[in-house]
Amino acid sequence: MILVSSCLAGHKVRYDASDCYNNSIAQLLQQQLAISVCPELLGGFSTPREPAEIVGGNGDDVLNGRAKVYDASGNDVTDLYITGAEEALKKAKELSASIVILKENSPSCGSGKIYDGSFSGRKVEGTGVTAALFKQNGIKVLSEKNLDEINHLLQSN
Repeated sequence: MILVSSCLAGHKVRYDASDCYNNSIAQLLQQQLAISVCPELLGGFSTPREPAEIVGGNGDDVLNGRAKVYDASGNDVTDLYITGAEEALKKAKELSASIVILKENSPSCGSGKIYDGSFSGRKVEGTGVTAALFKQNGIKVLSEKNLDEINHLLQSN
C-alpha cells in the first residue's frame, strides 16, 4: 500500500483550505493502491490555519529538538507537527506502507525542499517533520515531483 498526502488527492486540507490535486495520485487511489492521510490534521490542526515553517533547521532537526516549527504569528506549533508525524507513521505501519508520496515544500511533508523559516517564500534543501520521520523508519518518501516513479507504480499494477 502507498500512503499519499490528502491535499494531493484533492482534499481541501492545506493551511488555506485548498488542495493540490494530482491526477497520477488520483489514479493510485482509484486503483486502490493508495490511501490518503494529512499529518497536519492528524496532529490536531484545523482547516484553514496559519501557514507554518521550520525555523532553525529541517524535519530531522525538529525531531531531535534542535529546531522548531512556528506559524506566521510566531506561535510554536512544533508539538502538533511531531504528533501528526507520529500518527501518520502509525497509519503507514498499520497499512504496511513501504512508499509514501508527500506534498513538496510543506513543513510536514516536504521531502526535498522546505521553506526557509523566514516566511519570505524562499525554499531550501530539506525535509519536513513527517517526511523525516518516515525516512528514519525506512519508508521510501517521494514527492508529487517524482512523476516518473509514480507513473511507474501505476504501470506496474
